[in-house]
Formats: sequence, structure tokens, C-alpha cells
Amino acid sequence: MIYPIIGVLVGILVGLYLPIVPQAYVKLLSVALMAALDSGLGGIRAAKEGCYDNEIFISGFFVNGLLAVFLCYSGIRLGIDLYFVAVLAFGLRIFTNIAIIRRLYLKK
Repeated sequence: MIYPIIGVLVGILVGLYLPIVPQAYVKLLSVALMAALDSGLGGIRAAKEGCYDNEIFISGFFVNGLLAVFLCYSGIRLGIDLYFVAVLAFGLRIFTNIAIIRRLYLKK
């Protein structure tokens, strides 16, 4: 329980002392944040359904994030806005996970 609290505090401190993200990294950061939010909500959903596995969560967190950032970076290098694809995919998954989590809470 202490690690998430420490992580949030470190994130707040980094955000306070480094509030500016360089323009070159904005698209990459937005896709990485969407991937992290998707993985977090997927973990909450799996825990509520009773099928949570830490290895799957950790591997999904990093693999989804890295693949999304790679897709975004490749699109930037090619001159195509491929980050829209990643944002759309993660956005759909986030809203699906939120809807399922809401239903699981309402059933109890």
C-alpha cells in the first residue's frame, strides 16, 4: 500500500518542479499516459472479476506503453499522425473498462 502512495507523491513532485513538457514529447507522453490509464483500469477490472494476475498486468503495462510509443514515434518519423490511432484504441478500451467496472460495482 505504501508504494502507490510514494509513486503518487513522486509524480506530484516531478510535475511541480518540471511543469513543462517539450513540444517534441507531447504526443509520445499523451499516448504513454493513455496506455498507463488503460492498463490500470484493466487491472482494476480484472481484480473485480477475480482473475487478476500480476505478471499479466506488469507485462501488459510495459508492452502496451512501449508499442504505443513506438507506433507514435514511427508515425512522427513518417510524417503521419499515427498517435490518433493509439489514442482512439486506448480511449475505447478505457471507456469499455470503466463501463464494466461500473456494472460490477452496481451488481454488488
